[in-house]
Amino acid sequence: MSTPVIGVLALQGDVREHLVALAAADAAVARPVRRPEELSEIDGLVIPGGESTTISKLAVLFGVMAPLRARVRDGMPVYGTCAGMIMLADKILDPRSGQETIGGIDMIVRRNAFGRQNESFEAALDVKGIAGEPVEGVFIRAPWVESVGAAAEVLAEHDGHIVAVRQGNALATSFHPELTGDHRVHGLFVDMVRAYRTAESL
Repeated sequence: MSTPVIGVLALQGDVREHLVALAAADAAVARPVRRPEELSEIDGLVIPGGESTTISKLAVLFGVMAPLRARVRDGMPVYGTCAGMIMLADKILDPRSGQETIGGIDMIVRRNAFGRQNESFEAALDVKGIAGEPVEGVFIRAPWVESVGAAAEVLAEHDGHIVAVRQGNALATSFHPELTGDHRVHGLFVDMVRAYRTAESL
């Protein structure tokens, strides 16, 4: 089977870091995605951190919001970090005016829940599905998950708050693993994409 192609939504945020992390996972071809037609050329998509309101508005402006929702609904693996987690939530507790989400995970998120930029921090996290040492989580104006539905699986918590969730082929983290040099979370996502491709080929 050919190497999976994983896109990184390149509208705003730390796109380059995710492209590097996916390449370092040594199991995928990574490429930026900006236009609707590029969505049909990928097997999975990463939605990076940045500013969720800006990403939402640009996704609508560039015409990718509707087709991306459709692909996620049809089962394409997707991984969102920080603002990307907000984009994958079915509900935002405190949305900005006009802010939309892609959805895909039955969860309610709170924007900027861990504080402002100058309150950024790192924490060691035990993440379900990641073997070995704890994952070093970098939290920058990060959201947390207020609650999840029955279909969503909590993968990690910090200080009593949910910071990593998976539902089917959708994965989301409050933190930024692409900034640490530890590519195990990206490796987990690549494994999800490979499993999806295998199931699609049967």
